[in-house]
Amino acid sequence: MDGDAPGPPDRQFGEEGGRLSYGGYLCLPALLTQQQPQSEAPDELLFITIHQVYELWFKLLLHELEAARTAMFGGELWQARHLFQRVHAVERVLIEQVDVLETMTPQDFLEFRAKLAPASGFQSVQFRELEFLSGLKDERYLGSFRHASDAELSRLRRRLDEPTLWDAYLAALAQRGLPVSDDEIMASLLTVARDRRSHDDLWQLAEDLLTHDETTALWRMRHVQMVERQIGTKSGTGGSTGAPYLRGRARLHYFPLLWELRAWL
Repeated sequence: MDGDAPGPPDRQFGEEGGRLSYGGYLCLPALLTQQQPQSEAPDELLFITIHQVYELWFKLLLHELEAARTAMFGGELWQARHLFQRVHAVERVLIEQVDVLETMTPQDFLEFRAKLAPASGFQSVQFRELEFLSGLKDERYLGSFRHASDAELSRLRRRLDEPTLWDAYLAALAQRGLPVSDDEIMASLLTVARDRRSHDDLWQLAEDLLTHDETTALWRMRHVQMVERQIGTKSGTGGSTGAPYLRGRARLHYFPLLWELRAWL
């Protein structure tokens, strides 16, 4: 009897069954039919593609931020920090993506802009979810989503009711024995900042939250600059004041106490 064990069959990794393909896994036939211009303008495909890609990134950000929130509530601060590094990387891509859209001139945009009304980026449910999850909750926005589906409105209401990232960070502070009442929270933040030997993980996590806040503000500002470059002072297609409305949003903070902390150090 030959003592050599039979070798594996001569086949390549991934060939077993041959049931999955690249296009099938990514649902490319369906995905690539979702770009449906409303005009013959050449740059409308660019406009649609950029905004659909934004929505895909928003979906990923919601997934990662939810996981980071869970990790903070569970005391797994290392995991939350890892997830925030991914969040920051995606947010930097969001900012850089504006450069691609700016290759479209104002004249190019005007060829199809009238076709967009009353659609507007203001109606992005996922972006509003990101704001609610990050702490900028405003129930008044529910009345602005007249074209939203029942499922989308349900998601927004859920975001209003569920804990924010800041709630999760306060839970992490409390787990370390630091008080988190309104009257005591600044003292706890100062303790974390001044005793890095004991609380460096909490300090670094606070910095991750602040970077999330900062990169979102940078994206908002980059966005408003692009809008001003494209349409100047014209009103938005959804009925907002356009650039002035966006510029006002650029000054908002998710975590104002972390910004205020700097003045107390």
